[in-house]
Amino acid sequence: MATKVHYAALQQAGRGPEMAIGEFGGAPISGGPVLSNGLYWAYEMGQAALNPARALADVTKLYFKNPLNPLAHFTYGKSIAAAMELFERSTRRYAKPEWNLTSTLVGGERAPVHISAVWERPFCRLLHFERMFCHTPRRPQPKVLIVAPMSGHYATLLRGTVEAFIPNHDVYITDWVDARMVPLSEGRFDLDDYIDYIISILHRLGGDTHVIAVCQPSVPVLAAVALMEADQDPYAPLSMTLMGGPIDTRSNPTGVNKLAQERGTDWFRRNVITKVPFPQPGVMRDVYPGFLQLHGFVSMNLDRHVDAHRDLFVNLVRGDGDSAQKHREFYDEYLAVMDLAAEYYLQTVDTVFVRHALPKGEMMHRGRPIEPAAIRNTALLTIEGENDDISGVGQTEAAHRLCVNIPAERKAHYLQLGVGHYGVFNGSRFRSEVAPRIADFMLTHERRTKAQERPVRRPLMKVVG
Repeated sequence: MATKVHYAALQQAGRGPEMAIGEFGGAPISGGPVLSNGLYWAYEMGQAALNPARALADVTKLYFKNPLNPLAHFTYGKSIAAAMELFERSTRRYAKPEWNLTSTLVGGERAPVHISAVWERPFCRLLHFERMFCHTPRRPQPKVLIVAPMSGHYATLLRGTVEAFIPNHDVYITDWVDARMVPLSEGRFDLDDYIDYIISILHRLGGDTHVIAVCQPSVPVLAAVALMEADQDPYAPLSMTLMGGPIDTRSNPTGVNKLAQERGTDWFRRNVITKVPFPQPGVMRDVYPGFLQLHGFVSMNLDRHVDAHRDLFVNLVRGDGDSAQKHREFYDEYLAVMDLAAEYYLQTVDTVFVRHALPKGEMMHRGRPIEPAAIRNTALLTIEGENDDISGVGQTEAAHRLCVNIPAERKAHYLQLGVGHYGVFNGSRFRSEVAPRIADFMLTHERRTKAQERPVRRPLMKVVG
């Protein structure tokens, strides 16, 4: 089974993960009644009620796909099997996808990859992609922390991002936990906790780390680095790369930004927050539920999703296994969503999209102001996509206006032409154009030992003064 989400499928499904990964981009529903806590209970009851029907659909599909059944070789039998698969896939709750990264090439040799959790808190695990049984490469292997977005989908959406860096880097990633799986006794989780988690993880990695923030984490990562630099923390990262992040959503605002600004935080609190029902471990926790996010994701491009599922039915009947498999791979990832802790969701909407607290110099962390000007030693790279309709061009580059004390030779900005939000961190252009520039930037600012000292190629990018 392929290990990557097929990029063409992303384009076919419309804005797809661009809405999923972008700062709650597909989340708000345009109007409608105020949510009651009973909505989540009704959803759970609906899922339970459909279980027998899904089981029957599975049995029927297997019966009409069995080669010993003569009907399996005719259009009639194939149509019934395809319809049953379509019903089952359209009504199931999708589990967290697997990483499916079992090996990589290191120095031209195939090496197995072992994934393990090396740090854990109630709402996050830090995963390490360790390359096993391979010779120590001559090239420096920078230690990289990828901070995945906590905006509806699992960290596995960055599978392609991780895969691009594993061969020549020591890769770690934040694996955020579905809030409905966290017992209420573990306490709340908000944006301040998110920042604390980032600082704690950087301490766990022990310094000499490069951090990459993909989309939404750009704000808390910048805040965490600012706090560490202000404290002269020796574990502050060597470099931070901010990719398609909402540093200042007043710059070239998108439809997502305008909607958040118009609705205000109270609207989101009244309309999209509910409690986790029994029998989930997080029963009675206030969350922004994954199924509601999925409603937002799908409804914004409903016609395209309907067309994609119609094509699946046709391909199954025709026996086009490759096209059907690409559909399965994409939607297994796209339809797997997680609940977000209400405190974190609302605080992020208010801080980033409504009040624009960071660029205005008003962002606080536990009563302490966030001062990006305190960053002096950590190198800064910002990356944007030309056609990004979630974080508009200029919103991430705004970090350079805030981090005024980083020397010019330690700052750079890159605009990737011809890509949208998703293309900033995944896809063919990411692998061929964006990832190599990030790797060069990290190598340029790697703290090298004498044994490692050798010239490194600087990235061809716009240097921001």
